[in-house]
Amino acid sequence: SDPPEGTREFVLICDDPDAPMPSPWIHWVAYKIPPERRSLAEGAQDGFRQGRNDFGRRNYGGPMPPRGHGVHHYHFKLYAVDIELPNEELTKAGVLERIEGHVLAEAELVGTYERK
Repeated sequence: SDPPEGTREFVLICDDPDAPMPSPWIHWVAYKIPPERRSLAEGAQDGFRQGRNDFGRRNYGGPMPPRGHGVHHYHFKLYAVDIELPNEELTKAGVLERIEGHVLAEAELVGTYERK
């Protein structure tokens, strides 16, 4: 649906809190997504910026939990923000720090995946 009035851009972060790591495994950091955009096609790379994920790449890293580790929950968090983030490469922590106090709305979708 339509973003809240005053939305300058969207931020999308996907992470896996079930990863056997001290903090959630970061699968995707996408920002500078235009507020008129309503979807991101599979493999989308244009029209927004991406920060480095925990795979060491600047793109979406799909689910790949360790075999036999059980069901993992993938949290896709979408933020509508009232600021424009810089064009520089940002980490998840850097994005969250910059948008603090500027989130107009947020939504979350949780998907699950398990490798046996």
